[in-house]
Amino acid sequence: MDEKEVITIDSDSDEDQDLCRAIELSLQDQSMMNDATTDISLDAQIPRPTDHATFGGILLNRKEMEDARLNRLGKRCRKSDKSNGDEPATKRLAPGHSERTGDSQPRHPQGIVRRTWSKGYAKTCDDITIEEVFQREDLQLALLSSFQWDEEWLLSKLNANKTRILLLAYASDEEQKQAMRANVPNNIRFCFPPMCGPGSMHSKLQLLKYSKYLRLVIPTGNLVPYDWGETGVMENMVFLIDLPRLEENVDRTMTVFGENVAQFLRASGVDEGMVKSLRNYDFSATENLGFVCSIPGGHTGDALSRVGYCGLGATVTGLGLATDTPVEVDLACASLGSVNSVLVNAMYNACQGDDGMQEYNARVGLKLKNKEMRLAERLRDRFRIYFPTDQTVSKSKGGQQSAGTICFQAKWWRLSSFPRGLVRDCINTRDGLLMHTKMILVRRPTGAWSIANKSSTGWAYIGSANLSESAWGRIVKDRSTGNAKISCRNWECGVIIPVYGDPGNDGDFTMFSGVVPVPMEVPGRPYGETDEPWFFLGGH
Repeated sequence: MDEKEVITIDSDSDEDQDLCRAIELSLQDQSMMNDATTDISLDAQIPRPTDHATFGGILLNRKEMEDARLNRLGKRCRKSDKSNGDEPATKRLAPGHSERTGDSQPRHPQGIVRRTWSKGYAKTCDDITIEEVFQREDLQLALLSSFQWDEEWLLSKLNANKTRILLLAYASDEEQKQAMRANVPNNIRFCFPPMCGPGSMHSKLQLLKYSKYLRLVIPTGNLVPYDWGETGVMENMVFLIDLPRLEENVDRTMTVFGENVAQFLRASGVDEGMVKSLRNYDFSATENLGFVCSIPGGHTGDALSRVGYCGLGATVTGLGLATDTPVEVDLACASLGSVNSVLVNAMYNACQGDDGMQEYNARVGLKLKNKEMRLAERLRDRFRIYFPTDQTVSKSKGGQQSAGTICFQAKWWRLSSFPRGLVRDCINTRDGLLMHTKMILVRRPTGAWSIANKSSTGWAYIGSANLSESAWGRIVKDRSTGNAKISCRNWECGVIIPVYGDPGNDGDFTMFSGVVPVPMEVPGRPYGETDEPWFFLGGH
């Protein structure tokens, strides 16, 4: 990655720009925590905090940012109702395995996908609470990353007197880092992933260490109560898998998934000791899973196929899920950028296993005009983008005041290049609940499945990436070498989960049942002539 490069992608930040500016302003006046500058591994001992240690005046969610958000929402988040219910059994992600249970044993060694429980709705076997994710009384170390934080709420979910904490978050410069290192308990450390020009530290990755296993968690939402259903107006989704600790003198061969996680942490600036200690855990259950990420900056050569939509396509191919036949793509997101046919074509190609070069070669070969003309014909009935209409948000349980993290600008929607015909209303299957969910569901029609791949009928992506060039990147020609280069702005990560079994009626959504909960009504209602998306900026 060329760290000196300043990305020149047209501005399409998929997060609230006012929110980002508020973060920067508040960081100037807040202090946070110690940088993770000393050697640390998952097994290293960090001194325990003194009794009653708190963050004091340190506001992870940034006071100005939170006040501005609450002013928009018109109310403060209520205290959470804690749920201590046991996790119900679930259909496995892969055939032929069973789950072990017990307080000290991995509960989900093959991985699960859950929706977050939400206050006011009956808890089902598809739901999970933040308490069930953290298991605070047994949690020894927590590496947490997020775009937004609520410090008081987060600490209420952890036992800070026994759990060591490493937080990955954003800082704009060294001065902010110095301020953020001060005045914190000595069991809390901080890591600042490097940025490359404008962008967001948008990853949600969590590593949770217990005595006999490591839990890897990829939520789609932030570490704030409303994303975890505690105000009853919003939900997100969560992938987690428990990786057993290896005995001494056993093979420590790492899977591709594990290597990609390690590379992502290394690029984030996590200490090498912690990255290497991942090899103390058995990643074999991740062999059929894919880890997909975006890292800010420009990436060429071998690195090009490891990030953004190039990494998505390469991972699909690596898992044996690539196909030359058409696929059905349903993409749900909480924010939209300045989407155009270039990005949509690239994403669709990636869902078939393309490494990004198909769209790029067409573009640099001056064939883009014809490609754009074919976009509607090729994808109108095969690529669906789920984003709520203004009416859906207004009728939701929390109304317009609950949709501050669902972001889109009217100026982008009104561009002639925006593929409005692909957008569907995002209506939750839990009546009145909004979604801070980012997911891609890919299905093969029955005939194509029987020919292309008899072990998997499709797959799902669960992660942090919304639909934007900031999140997924764009391939451009490197000015110095003339070679292809993908440029990304954001830190993002997610997981690809193959779906096995009967594809159902012509590959319908029942194929995901018991593996990946489908949170929205599908295949989705097309926007009517008078419908418009919910505009967080520029529309109200």
